[in-house]
Amino acid sequence: MPQIALEGLRKAYREGKGGEVVALADFTLAVEAGEILAVVGPSGSGKTTLLRLIAGLEPVSAGRILFDGCDMAAVPPERRGVGMVFQRGALFPHLSASENLALGLRLRRLPSREITARVGEVAARLGIEALLERLPGTLSAGERQRVALGRALAARPSVLLLDEPLAALDAPLRTQLRREIARLRGGEGLTMVHVTHDQDEALSLGTRVAVVRSGVLQQVGRPMELLDRPENAFVAGFIGSPPMNLLTGRLVREESGVVLVVGGRGPEGWKARLPPETADRLARHAGDAVTLGLRVEDVRILAADSVVAGPVFKAEVVSVEMSGGKLLAWVGSGSQRLLAETGAAADRGLRSGQRLVATVRLDQACWFEGATGRRLWP
Repeated sequence: MPQIALEGLRKAYREGKGGEVVALADFTLAVEAGEILAVVGPSGSGKTTLLRLIAGLEPVSAGRILFDGCDMAAVPPERRGVGMVFQRGALFPHLSASENLALGLRLRRLPSREITARVGEVAARLGIEALLERLPGTLSAGERQRVALGRALAARPSVLLLDEPLAALDAPLRTQLRREIARLRGGEGLTMVHVTHDQDEALSLGTRVAVVRSGVLQQVGRPMELLDRPENAFVAGFIGSPPMNLLTGRLVREESGVVLVVGGRGPEGWKARLPPETADRLARHAGDAVTLGLRVEDVRILAADSVVAGPVFKAEVVSVEMSGGKLLAWVGSGSQRLLAETGAAADRGLRSGQRLVATVRLDQACWFEGATGRRLWP
């Protein structure tokens, strides 16, 4: 159960006439022994490349990978104690489930009795005893992924790398296999790195979650840390289901204090004075562009007779949708779109194109620098 230390990892691929594509850049991160690190990011952000480097399937361009302080540069994949599960399982179609489970053990020339014992142990653990004599083509997607997971576990790795193994499954199967993967951490003593594009999967499975964008680590932390204190506007707008709304504006100093101006002087423009504590923290940024991260529950459509303390602005309903048992609405204010809780306004039968008023809670907002996206407050 090793700790994995990634120190200044860089991976670049040659392209064209002397050019290169950088898949990972200055990637530094420690994966603690026994934890599940979930890695999430857009397609092409370098997630799978990261797994292949840890497994030793590709050489690093620069930097080091350490297992318990030992540099893995000269250690071949088969000696790293790493198991890997791919998105599609990658089972050999002409071998039965039992033969797929045993293949790696046979290549290592383990005694037949030990191979049989390990295959039986893993099959019982994953509930696939009844599948052992069947070919992959006769198995469902979920059954194939269980066999692929069992093949990796049969080798008794100390590190398990999971490359979107649940992506091709339907929602009930994803939930079921997610629970089985979570149980492995306690029962197998594994250090796991789990790559996924699914927000719920990352936040529910990961002891910690690493967010990657264009090969650069944006933030790593426990799920609630990422939800409550995103390091930058990208993380705020990417993590969560739904993620934070991002509202752009400018801070201006007026006689009444520091105010947020949204949308300029046009008919869709509005402004609001910052809460005292926020104003104190952001006063030195007066004159600067900012981005606000606003959770769905902090953007509300107002009923006609509502009285609120926060800013009120005109908006138009773009669309209405159900999420998590709540009715939500996308509302437009000028060129900006916000996902809002409908509240009492839902009784009016919201529809696209309807004009109304809405409000935001500035005291609950995360504030980011407009130019760089880095967090300013809190």
